[in-house]
Amino acid sequence: MKKAKIHVMLKEGVLDPQGKAAHKSLESLGYKGIEGVRIGKYIEVTLADDADGDRDKLVREMCQRLLSNPVIENYEIEWEK
Repeated sequence: MKKAKIHVMLKEGVLDPQGKAAHKSLESLGYKGIEGVRIGKYIEVTLADDADGDRDKLVREMCQRLLSNPVIENYEIEWEK
């Protein structure tokens, strides 16, 4: 089995209301010096050893079609060793 670890984040310049709310909350809790907070998502996809084709290509296709919104989000794929 191979596990893909996918990190999805909003593209630079896209408003992040969750990040803004977390930023304000952290400041209200007394944390100083925070310049910004951005919130994304983390996804794990485990592929069987006999998965068809190029695994990297397959996971990129999954990200493009379902796991991310390519218009407003970027993603990075890392493979577990």
